[in-house]
Amino acid sequence: MIQNAQILFPVNVPAPFDYAVPAGISVSAGDFVFAPIGKQIKLGVVWSVGQAEAGRELKEIVQVKAAKPLSGDLLKFLSWTASYNVGSLGQVLRMVMRNYKALDPSPIVTLYMPTENPPKNLTPARRAALREGGPFPARASEIAARAGMSPGVVKGMVKAGAMQAIEGPVDAPFDIPNPDLLGKELTTAQSEAALDLAAQVRRGDFNVSLLDGVTGSGKTEVYFEAVTEALRRGQQVLVLVPEIALTQAGLSRFKDRFGAEPAAWHSQMGEAPRRRVWREVAQGRAKLVVGARSALYLPFPNLGLIVVDEEHDTSYKQEEGIIYNARDMAVVRGKISGHAVVLASATPSLESLHNARSGKFAHIVLPERPGAITLPDIGLIDLKEHQPEKGDFLSPPLLQSVSEVLGRREQAMLYLNRRGYAPLIICRSCGEKLKSPDTDSWLVQHKRTGRAMCHLTGFSMPMPRRCPECEAEDSLTPVGPGVERVAEEAMKHFPDAKIEVFSSDTAGNPAEIAARLKRMEEGQIDILVGTQMVVKGHNFPKLTFVGVVDGDLGLAGGDPRAGERTYQTLVQVAGRAGRADKPGHALIQTHQPEHEALVALAAGDRDMFIGMELAMREMLGLPPFGRLAAVIISGPELAKVKSLAEKFARLAPRTEGVEILGPSEAPIGRLRGCFRWRLFIQAEPQVNLSRYMAVWKAKLRPPSKYKIQIDIDPQNFM
Repeated sequence: MIQNAQILFPVNVPAPFDYAVPAGISVSAGDFVFAPIGKQIKLGVVWSVGQAEAGRELKEIVQVKAAKPLSGDLLKFLSWTASYNVGSLGQVLRMVMRNYKALDPSPIVTLYMPTENPPKNLTPARRAALREGGPFPARASEIAARAGMSPGVVKGMVKAGAMQAIEGPVDAPFDIPNPDLLGKELTTAQSEAALDLAAQVRRGDFNVSLLDGVTGSGKTEVYFEAVTEALRRGQQVLVLVPEIALTQAGLSRFKDRFGAEPAAWHSQMGEAPRRRVWREVAQGRAKLVVGARSALYLPFPNLGLIVVDEEHDTSYKQEEGIIYNARDMAVVRGKISGHAVVLASATPSLESLHNARSGKFAHIVLPERPGAITLPDIGLIDLKEHQPEKGDFLSPPLLQSVSEVLGRREQAMLYLNRRGYAPLIICRSCGEKLKSPDTDSWLVQHKRTGRAMCHLTGFSMPMPRRCPECEAEDSLTPVGPGVERVAEEAMKHFPDAKIEVFSSDTAGNPAEIAARLKRMEEGQIDILVGTQMVVKGHNFPKLTFVGVVDGDLGLAGGDPRAGERTYQTLVQVAGRAGRADKPGHALIQTHQPEHEALVALAAGDRDMFIGMELAMREMLGLPPFGRLAAVIISGPELAKVKSLAEKFARLAPRTEGVEILGPSEAPIGRLRGCFRWRLFIQAEPQVNLSRYMAVWKAKLRPPSKYKIQIDIDPQNFM
């Protein structure tokens, strides 16, 4: 009987295809193979192997690629990801197979490095090559680019005895981290928490720990001990972080602790470094990886620990393609592979807190900052009582606090999670609001660049002088503040202060980000005006005051997690103040000082907020006491989208414990030329919501150019 194999291709297909295995070829699950699909020969992965039905004609596998196969655990994880998130299995595989060249060994090339005793009578150019051309060994072109010369100078240094040529791989292996280096001295509480985490790793089985520590309590140093334990066992470690491009200082902390910089993985990497990381991970040589959410789908053969830092952060949710939450999928990968998972946060998600309190997760608490460092005092400014001057956005109490801080030669931070100068541009003549073409999204004015931008689609145009609707000249006016406008107002009140804006528009590349953070750390900036980028774990010793310009910003709309997110964000923002030997304080401007999240913040009573929020969610059947799913139906014609949404709603399976809300137009009703309608599905905890949504989705195949998108456990309600 002919052996057959099920081959999955990294394209939008729901399942593997059957192929015959030719005589003389042996394949196993996880092997990379070439096989015909349509009129092409494509690279796929053997999903399983069996016996073909008698008389059934199958296309044959063409070739087995000489590459290390994907592990059985990874195949199970990919299947689970697709099933739970109601996604295409082929698209999930595509998240793994991003760079086919990574399957091949690194090419061997000529590399150059200085000799032990270079001649002293070198030309200035050759001295520059030795001084500025590193790190070595490197290709002549790389050394020349770094030192500002031609590659011929580098090659000529071999004859002069200043350089030696060696053969080596283009993609060098990563340095091996040393788990036996001494870390920082830990407090008693930190040591106890570190021992607990290390013990969870030593168990050698699946377990999840929630490391719940206030801002500045030393969570990173504590989970380093869990990393140390896994490395000592010869295992690989993955540390997930929300935004890797912002954590250059964080990467240096790993290097200081383990003597080697970790392999970094994020969306801003070029193809060559991504190829290097993928190959070294797959071969088991990259022992420590720090990455954004997609790093979870790297082919680790010997993973022993996953750490999800800032586990509450919404950027762990992938919103396009395969929609998944990397925090939840990290727990699943740990369960399938049988190893420890650590979730760390100063403001854990209510789902994680509920799991910890119910005993599903170990709960390890760091309740205070080390030494004499205390948490900042947090106060509320009621904007109904303390109104800013006309046309301004900073109230007198907030300005007074900034003035006092600057008088003590300390630093202040003004926080507003709005990029640009103004979030809305309106015509005074006709009332027209500038929107992005083909999208129901307001254009944001960016005064620094003189452009109007859409932050959803990336559309950008020069700021117009005339209203596009009524053509009135010089009638367009900015409405509301962005960080640029706040910085402009701060300059008006504090003309002698050194003020900088830190947002994704002004951040620049990783080197520029690091330079700005260093200036802040060294006290060269008096007032830092920033968006959520300033929240991500930065430590500024001289920063003692944080002013939140709009504490109500996250409370608008119908998001059931609005209160939780506002609380989490503002705790993190306020926690930037007073992290050294000087006490810090924060003031939050608000029109809703009675909101339970803000009341709890001012009182410093997290348990009060958690208790109220959990009680509300339990009463309404919301997570973690119920399940949610969202459906977005989109396409180029509004009438057809509406009709498709209504038809889809009528096809919903009848099941106890499921309530369907909608369909209705989405808050952003048009995006990139597609109209959008949505439904929400609320289910009781015992309902297999993923299976329910998969059965429902299979009942209707949308026409070409129309899409039905399923989001399990939605985080975005737009």
